[in-house]
Amino acid sequence: MTYDRSMTMLSRLFLSSLLSLSAYGTMTLPDALARGPRDEQDAARRAMLEGRAMPFSTIKRRVEGEMGDATYLGSEFHQNSNRYRLKYVRDGRVVWVDVDGRTGEVMGRAH
Repeated sequence: MTYDRSMTMLSRLFLSSLLSLSAYGTMTLPDALARGPRDEQDAARRAMLEGRAMPFSTIKRRVEGEMGDATYLGSEFHQNSNRYRLKYVRDGRVVWVDVDGRTGEVMGRAH
């Protein structure tokens, strides 16, 4: 009787572990999306080497000059539009700045 009870408890524990893992698996990003930031960096580098975009460091320096005391949080490169989107926070508000990768011109801001 003790053996059956132990096996039942062990089976339940094993089953709940499997369910937890499968639920976790559905919450993670697919492999293709998980590689996104690296692919994005590669696309930005290719654009720069091909003369379609300025170096990111130049663009970031220009935007930071306009953003004053805002804190830089990160960026994205959109290769289809050849634009960078830089993300800052100022006074508790997130500010996105869209920049033309070729010219470095600020195209817009969103709060």
